[in-house]
Amino acid sequence: MWSSWKLVARSALSLAMFTSAAAVCAQSPGGRVVLVLPFENRSGNPSLNWIGDSFPYTLDKRLESARFLTISHDDRAYAYDHLGLPGDFRPSRASTIRIAQRLDANYVIVGTFNVINGQITIQARVLSVDGLQLSAPVEDGAELNRLFDAENAVAWKVARVMDPHFNVTEQTFITAGGNVPLAAFEDYIRGSNAPTPAERIQRLTAAVNLVPTYADALLALGKQQYTDRDYAAAAASLAKVPSSSRVSLEANFYLGLARFNSANYAGAEQAFATLAGQLSLPEVVNDQAVARSRQGKDAVALFQQASTADPSDEDYHYNLAVSLFRRGDTAAALREADAALKLKQNDNEAGALRARLSLAAPGTRLSSIPETVFSPVERVRRDYSETGFRQAAFQLDQMRALQLAMLPPQQRAEQYVQLGNSYLNQNLLPEAESEFQSALEADPASWSAHIGLANLRDRSGDAVSARFEALAALKVKPSAAAFLELARLDLADNMLSAAASDVTHALQLEPQNSAALAMKLTLQQRGQQIP
Repeated sequence: MWSSWKLVARSALSLAMFTSAAAVCAQSPGGRVVLVLPFENRSGNPSLNWIGDSFPYTLDKRLESARFLTISHDDRAYAYDHLGLPGDFRPSRASTIRIAQRLDANYVIVGTFNVINGQITIQARVLSVDGLQLSAPVEDGAELNRLFDAENAVAWKVARVMDPHFNVTEQTFITAGGNVPLAAFEDYIRGSNAPTPAERIQRLTAAVNLVPTYADALLALGKQQYTDRDYAAAAASLAKVPSSSRVSLEANFYLGLARFNSANYAGAEQAFATLAGQLSLPEVVNDQAVARSRQGKDAVALFQQASTADPSDEDYHYNLAVSLFRRGDTAAALREADAALKLKQNDNEAGALRARLSLAAPGTRLSSIPETVFSPVERVRRDYSETGFRQAAFQLDQMRALQLAMLPPQQRAEQYVQLGNSYLNQNLLPEAESEFQSALEADPASWSAHIGLANLRDRSGDAVSARFEALAALKVKPSAAAFLELARLDLADNMLSAAASDVTHALQLEPQNSAALAMKLTLQQRGQQIP
């Protein structure tokens, strides 16, 4: 049986820095692999079929933020193909189970929607593949122009069905919506599922024109341009993907390839290095090394890193052999060529490289051999496995959780708060709330976790809960941050006297606090005396 986990087995789990934790964490994803199928359109209007196609995109993102591992569109298409099913197939319960088992999914989300007089109603169910049980329906609805809110609410409800202990609020999920106009979202969904390259380009370009920072649309557009061999256009689109976006990792991989194919090797190396700095998988490090080598620079250390991370990959041994030959280390190069041939005996290029090395005098550099006689080049990896990369990130997150669990409660809470603030700065609200809640579970007296939640509640429009969290933080420890959060809330309610009192308390604790001084100036400009 094909297993999606095999795509990452040789990459994430082979990283030496995580070896000690890998055995435990390999079990962590169990029970959290989710397949979301397109929802059935019951409106009778075929022009709304795109809405059904949109549910996997939205629910996948929200469920990933809830620490579930969702199965990508490409893997779903793979399963359909291997089961002999058309791409628009609407499976029965029996065929749904077959698809889920093919993809090693623990849960499948199925559903329907209807649109009447501009109102959308949604019904979703969770199929437990392991228990062969179908949940009671969860329902939601909204005006059609609030489709994101309705889909996010459904995502929150199905997350609670699969994990009753899930502690992120529904308001946070709703606030974490797409933040793009419905027209742009429609163009993105239609473009992603369009039958022809020309229509895909047209629709995705329209989405980007409406929202120039639309990360998902920019990535999809750049990938299509790359597939069409329009490398300059692809690089331009992919370079615009915001670095804070969840899809920035994949965007950097294709950006590196687009630049590489345009002979912009320095730019390609930069893109791969950015990605490797966040997720150091061997295929990424390999491509960083190839781009570096194309500039005439020594890349042995990077090729060695890729080969060490995945010694079963023949290409990495071959590339390392070529790079060592460039350096003049013929003995080490010969060993790597032998290793490559041991893994793939019919590799003619590796055979030719080994033959040349066996005849070369010690210390011979590849550059001393005329290119017309022998000119091997390192091999770039051009395949990006979205599933593999997401699974690697998921595994690393599980490993991080295991490492944090070994810390004393107070230190563990501090680490969770740091992660939560990092997510909050990227506007990843569900992820941030999960970290802050984990901090409070580790240390209920974590005032900084309450501050983080106060900021998050304020950002999600829940002023009552934001005030509650700020006051909870003050009960644990008086801080300028808590008083400033109260000041912002009081100012928003036009309670200038209360805001002035909050600012005074903040400045008593931190006289040079720049945010408090700025708030003081704002209040004075509005005619409020500061005690």
